[in-house]
Amino acid sequence: MRLEAPRVEAFLRDPGAARAVLLYGEDAGLIAERAARLTRQVAGGLDDPFRVADLDRDSHRRLLEEVRSQSLSGGRRVVRVRDAGDGLVAQVEAALGDPAGGLMVFEAPGLPSRSRLRALIERATDAVAIACYPAEGNGLAGDIRTALQAFSVEADADALVWLQGRLGADSLATRAELAKLALFAGAGGRVDLAAAQACAGDLAAITLEDALFAATAGDGVAADRALERALAEGLAPVGVLRAALMHIQRLHRVLGGMAAGRGAADAIKALRPPLFFRREPAFRRALDLWSERRLASAAAALWRAESACKRTGAPAEAICRHALLDLAREARRGGDGSRPRGGRQSRDRSASTPSS
Repeated sequence: MRLEAPRVEAFLRDPGAARAVLLYGEDAGLIAERAARLTRQVAGGLDDPFRVADLDRDSHRRLLEEVRSQSLSGGRRVVRVRDAGDGLVAQVEAALGDPAGGLMVFEAPGLPSRSRLRALIERATDAVAIACYPAEGNGLAGDIRTALQAFSVEADADALVWLQGRLGADSLATRAELAKLALFAGAGGRVDLAAAQACAGDLAAITLEDALFAATAGDGVAADRALERALAEGLAPVGVLRAALMHIQRLHRVLGGMAAGRGAADAIKALRPPLFFRREPAFRRALDLWSERRLASAAAALWRAESACKRTGAPAEAICRHALLDLAREARRGGDGSRPRGGRQSRDRSASTPSS
């Protein structure tokens, strides 16, 4: 079944006898956070090898084997599955029909709206699908105020508006930025616009945006040059890959809106945080180069790259650079005619692209 937002918190505290939980949507940080909460709640921690199995995309084939395994130390097992997609449907069907009592937790950022896995979970009586989308509007403003107040810090109205436009796409990243800002202000302090921009609007973030927009528009040279500057400014490769995933998810969200009949301009306008107007030409170029299916594949590749970066001794910067160049190559492949052109996107663009 699909769990409505008001019931999510209670379920995370006590998932009861649920056999499977699908966490999907555009907020990768919130998906990871909720998956960790469920794992701790059922298995007592994240690292117990007897009670927790962590499967990346390369080990999906072991799902049934892990679900049917018994914990040698007692208690219920959790099988946490990253990069979940429709390729798991047959195994999930078999697992839901098995009497074994383990909990499957599926992390599926960027899952297509017509996913067969999502349909299966929503139909099942002992499985739960939970949407994980970025906070928006008043909800995001409230989250920012609450996070700062936890550090006894207040924010001016104009600082709050600026932070709303900057944060929110990823819950974990948002909290990290706000913790940094609160540390800057100090307990009992107040954040004004200048402080917000100084702490949350650094050069590395700007050059990272340059890299991501260039990559998805097919400009590998510009993407690599901007990435080099962002890494030199101190951005971690894992942070780059997470930002790339969020950027892919925003493109996917707009294409999904267009597939549902919305014009490109309206679908872009609905993005939260809003798209900066100077970024719109590159964003629209990317809309012409990508399909929802290919964006979902790109998101899965970015998750694999992040996992690779976390391995001991891995050449993280090289993996990160390769992942962004792969995005640019895949975008150029779309421009070579590998996807239908001249459809609703092209018609809408001609009517709504600003003249600047």
